[in-house]
Amino acid sequence: MSLEELTSPTARQDFIQLLDAEGNRVEHPDFRYTGTDDDLAASLRDMVLARRIDAEATALQRKGELGLWPPMLGQEAAQVGSAHAVGPLDEVVPSYREHGVAWCMGVDPLELLGTFRGTSMVDWDSRAKRFHLYSFVIGTQTLHAVGMAMAMQRDGLVGNDDPADNGAAIVYFGDGATSQGDVNEAFIFAASYAAPVVFFCQNNQWAISEPIALQSRIPLYRRAAGFGFPGVRVDGNDVLAVQAVTHWALERARAGEGPTLIEAYTYRMGAHTTSDDPTKYRRASELEEWKAKDPIARLTTYLRSTGAIDDAWSAALQDESDILAQRLRAGCTSLAEPQLADQWDRVYADLPPGLASQRDQYRAYAESFEEAR
Repeated sequence: MSLEELTSPTARQDFIQLLDAEGNRVEHPDFRYTGTDDDLAASLRDMVLARRIDAEATALQRKGELGLWPPMLGQEAAQVGSAHAVGPLDEVVPSYREHGVAWCMGVDPLELLGTFRGTSMVDWDSRAKRFHLYSFVIGTQTLHAVGMAMAMQRDGLVGNDDPADNGAAIVYFGDGATSQGDVNEAFIFAASYAAPVVFFCQNNQWAISEPIALQSRIPLYRRAAGFGFPGVRVDGNDVLAVQAVTHWALERARAGEGPTLIEAYTYRMGAHTTSDDPTKYRRASELEEWKAKDPIARLTTYLRSTGAIDDAWSAALQDESDILAQRLRAGCTSLAEPQLADQWDRVYADLPPGLASQRDQYRAYAESFEEAR
């Protein structure tokens, strides 16, 4: 499809769906899922385990073991589907709710818990995982991702004849972030330099307590047209459609065709964070309406209808989920407490003499208290 077709308000891709809420496959004129039912079973496994990680973390916060937790309940298809489209040279830039993406990218969920327990500074190996650090300042990560994409462009990792030599950046943010200046500045730079970046907006309908209707008078994906690049809206609870659309957008970026805005239309079934009470600002009937579109339930229905999964498969996944949950509960309370003396080792690769002297003085001071005991 041409840029003009993709950015037209009347384009056929207004709502891309390949699996409806009842678990039936549906056709779309421009996008299709090319994986197998076994691939979808793997996606379902990741969605179920991501939801269990989220549930356990929420419970740990309620028990006082975490200071805060931003739930992702209901957004599993948007996260897992997009993560499964990521290629070997792509860079993934999250906000603070992408626990399902982190799981798919190989980040140990215990490392996620350390961030919210206050025992670490999101220090998983982002270079090895290609999953960068959580961003807690709303929208700033979009600028970081565009910068990464422009660097990849200038390093010759875009537009090569061999697709294996190409990469792109994908950045996650919510509908609320689109009201921030940083996001709009990121759009401008990405468009101006044809940066190889995919803007992945999880429109979960609520920016804390503000509904999307107050944030934007038009569908969010149509904002891309004003910046001169494609925008598409996908059913964010349909893992097939999300993966197909993200795969297409990343391929465009890697080939040197510039940025794309994906609006994954989904719903936050939980609270914005565990310090939030959504019953204060949204109706129970709205939540019930979206529960009927549960991304895990619809994929389970489809895979059972094809015989790709059965009771034994589901039981084995439940066992795996329980083992993971137990590891999180035990591991959370066993996370090592940070030591003040460690800060000197986290600033420079080669510590300057002045700071080395400060470190040694502090260590001697701290040890003097141990000797006094």
